[in-house]
Amino acid sequence: MTYTYQGNIAKMKTELNDSVEYRLPVGNDMVEMNALLGKQLHMHYQGAINCIHCGRKTKKSFSQGFCYPCFTSLAQCDMCIMKPETCHYAAGTCREPEWAEQHCMQDHYVYLANSSGLKVGITRGTQIPTRWMDQGASQAMPIFRTRDRLQAGLVEVLIKAHANDRTDWRKMLKGEAEPMDLGAERDRLHAEISKELGELLAEHGTDAATFLPNEQQIEIRYPVLEYPTKVSSFNFDKTPEVGGTLMGIKGQYLILDGGVINMRKFGGYEVSLTV
Repeated sequence: MTYTYQGNIAKMKTELNDSVEYRLPVGNDMVEMNALLGKQLHMHYQGAINCIHCGRKTKKSFSQGFCYPCFTSLAQCDMCIMKPETCHYAAGTCREPEWAEQHCMQDHYVYLANSSGLKVGITRGTQIPTRWMDQGASQAMPIFRTRDRLQAGLVEVLIKAHANDRTDWRKMLKGEAEPMDLGAERDRLHAEISKELGELLAEHGTDAATFLPNEQQIEIRYPVLEYPTKVSSFNFDKTPEVGGTLMGIKGQYLILDGGVINMRKFGGYEVSLTV
């Protein structure tokens, strides 16, 4: 039996169970992707893109789904989202102060994760554990709670001197990361940055960042039948037709027998999905 879904796609929705449960929005449908493991999929990019914020048609997607006017006007597309230590809310130059109050001026967490090896990152509390699943982390643990995004970014900068802040997505998609003791890494990094952390708290207040010594690491498993030995990626802009047997899902990637595709990258693209 063949099923076809058509419409604009968005990043996959996730739920943490024994293994991560994935649902792909396609138009008005929510496709249960775990049930499609081992089945043949065919995706055809229809040549249309709608901005994931305002809905207008755009010839080119910016920052994973925005049209150019939204990309240049929305706070969520500002450089400080990628580099939170450059937050300029206090200077009065934020593009959308009300948006920032809801998304940036609230508790954030600095975390350690193991996806392609040890990395440090930050996220809002409401994005735990979604952020970790989107990155394909096999293990994760919050290590600091901060009063806002800026403080999280400043703590992250201190830790980045001693740990990576990026995921090697190709390595992540080749298999499960070697297990790590994140608690031991947390304690090591806390000792490494103790002097600089003390200076940060003296400048910004003792409530700027709170060390979390008792958090437990969580283990995350992904629905994968077989990992690829060589990772090659599909791109709808270059190859409108993408298909193959679905061998697994990890992070925001579909792992097909002929290559992988980052579904989040193509948010707003109009696609037909045939199973």
